[in-house]
Amino acid sequence: MLDIRWKAGLFIGALSTICIFLWLITSSVIALIIFSLALLVYLASHIYWLHQLQSWLKTPVLQEIPEGSGLWEDVYTALLRYERNNHLKQTELNSALERFNITANAIPDGLVLLGAANEIEWCTKHAENQLGLNLATDQNLPIVNLIRNSHFIAYLYNGNFIEPFKLKHCRNSEAILEIFLIPLASKQKLLISRDVTQIEKTDAMRRDFIANVSHELRTPLTVVGGFIETLSDMEGAIPESIRSYFNMMQDQTTRMRRLIEDLLTLSQIESNTQPPEDMAIEMSALINMMLNDAKALSQGNHKISAEIAPNLDVIGAFDELQSALSNLVSNAIRYTPKGGEVHIRWQLRKDQAVFSVRDNGIGIEQQHIDRLTERFYRVDRGRSRETGGTGLGLSIVKHILTRHQAKLEIVSEVGVGSTFSAVFPKARTLQKQTIGL
Repeated sequence: MLDIRWKAGLFIGALSTICIFLWLITSSVIALIIFSLALLVYLASHIYWLHQLQSWLKTPVLQEIPEGSGLWEDVYTALLRYERNNHLKQTELNSALERFNITANAIPDGLVLLGAANEIEWCTKHAENQLGLNLATDQNLPIVNLIRNSHFIAYLYNGNFIEPFKLKHCRNSEAILEIFLIPLASKQKLLISRDVTQIEKTDAMRRDFIANVSHELRTPLTVVGGFIETLSDMEGAIPESIRSYFNMMQDQTTRMRRLIEDLLTLSQIESNTQPPEDMAIEMSALINMMLNDAKALSQGNHKISAEIAPNLDVIGAFDELQSALSNLVSNAIRYTPKGGEVHIRWQLRKDQAVFSVRDNGIGIEQQHIDRLTERFYRVDRGRSRETGGTGLGLSIVKHILTRHQAKLEIVSEVGVGSTFSAVFPKARTLQKQTIGL
């Protein structure tokens, strides 16, 4: 830009010098006429090259850029250099984008980029095949218009993407997809669809094996337990010197029966691919029922209270939620020493309904909290056996809540107590309207 200014100044300076010289040797009128004519020619040339530039900008082709003359030669040279750099960068960008598309389409998982309004911005070929999409026609369309699964829609708008969502393959009803949603910047989301059919088949085989073995064990255990109980009740049938052994056998048989029942329950929940029944559950009645059961289990050894938000219900399967929430209450009683407190609370937190059980029991170290819902995981194995735990209760709770798009939150401090909360999404929260008199 400095060269162009310098050349323009040099031309004006030279023209002025020539005109002054003519003024001195001829007259001022001739000098002004020549100066005006030269200036008009100079401006006309600029107008001509501006017109050429305007014409080229309408259809900018790198090979057809004007050569220019004088000052415009430098302008077009700089413009040519700029266009070449842009063309080179565009080529590099297209090459990088092509490599990215090749890499993304080589990934066996389907990838879908969703915008702020859950519209489809981009997807891979695997995503098109698995989810029944077509980027050419479906771009910028909301994904809920194309995947019309009510539970997927609830999962998408719930905002809780900790657990994946299982969805049937659009072209193969026997194939199962696992959907992951990852929030990105600008309210975008990355949807990952993974074919987990083989994993599901392996899990189904494992569940069937556990269910069959548990079912086969239940009958002989029932028979053995019945004989032990009969012998224990028969006066004189068991010598006092070995009665303690019979009591131990009866306790262990009862424990094994309870373990088998939990295994069968967990297997049944895991193998149930049907969505839970959607019915309005009157939580105040359910919690009062659980409160009475808790007092019976405690036998007056704990202070048990409840705080129930009125007109707040939840939508789901009654039997499943009763089992899950009752498990949280019974755990609090079992792991709280005599004289301790257990408080049940049912409240609305923002748009989500929350069932929480707080106790002032022994508490749990932070290192154990993330593993509490694993099968057979126990913080203190000896204490679990004393309280009659099987190590499957919280695993059952987690699976039931996951089926209801809910999550389990655990907050605990050693020596202070624990709070277990079942957080239900807005889609399953039901607020009844009160009618004023």
